[in-house]
Amino acid sequence: MANVSALTVQGRDRAGKGAARATRREGLVPGVIYGDNKEPILIAMTPRDLLVELHKPGFATKIFEITVGKETQRAMAQDVQMHPVRDVPVHVDFRRIGKNTVVNVEVPVSFSNEEASPGIKQGGVVNVVRHEIEVRARPDALPEQFVIDLTGLEIGDSVHISAVEMPEGVAPTITDRDFTICTIAPPTVQAASEEDEDAEGGEGEEGESAEGETAEGEDTKKDESKD
Repeated sequence: MANVSALTVQGRDRAGKGAARATRREGLVPGVIYGDNKEPILIAMTPRDLLVELHKPGFATKIFEITVGKETQRAMAQDVQMHPVRDVPVHVDFRRIGKNTVVNVEVPVSFSNEEASPGIKQGGVVNVVRHEIEVRARPDALPEQFVIDLTGLEIGDSVHISAVEMPEGVAPTITDRDFTICTIAPPTVQAASEEDEDAEGGEGEEGESAEGETAEGEDTKKDESKD
C-alpha cells in the first residue's frame, strides 16, 4: 500500500537564516528532518530532485527513504515553502516516521468510469465538492489516492464518504457527518443557451409583427389619401 521513494541528500552543519541563505546561494534547497523523539537533522538537496517528487502523484502520502551520509531516515514531507515570485522551493521539512507514528494527511480524489454514468451521458457534469479527503492513519497504510467509481450515477446523484472504501487502518478525520465528495450536476450551461435561443426567437417574431403592422398602416394611409 505504501508509496515509497528514495532520496539522497547532503547534511548541513549550521542552522539559522544566514546558513539557509548560504545553502541557497550554492544552488541547493535547505531542509530539516525531525520527529520521532530524535534530534533534527539539517539537510540540503537539489531543487530538481525535490520538484520531480512534487510533481508526482501522491506526494503528500509518500514515504521517503532519505539517505544522509551513511544513515537512512524514513520520513514524509511535512511542508515545502515556495518562493513567492519565482515559484521554486526555498525550504523543505520532513517528518521522521517511527513504528508508532500516526499522521493526518489529505489524500487526493480521482474519478473513474465516467462513460458508465447515465447522468454524464445525458450531459451532466461531475461537480467535485472535495478534491482531497483528510484521513488519519499510519504512513504505511495510506493510499496514493481515492478512486471514486461513477458507474450508474444519474443526474442529481451524490457520492458521500460512506461510499468510499477505506483501507484497513485508515479513517476520515471528519466523523460527525456523511459529507459529500461529488455530485452529478445537470447541464446548466446547455439549458442557459437554450433559453437564450428561445429569447432571440421571440424577439424576431415580435420584430416581424411590428414591421407588418407598420406596412399595413402605411397602406391604409395611402388608401385614405386617394379618397
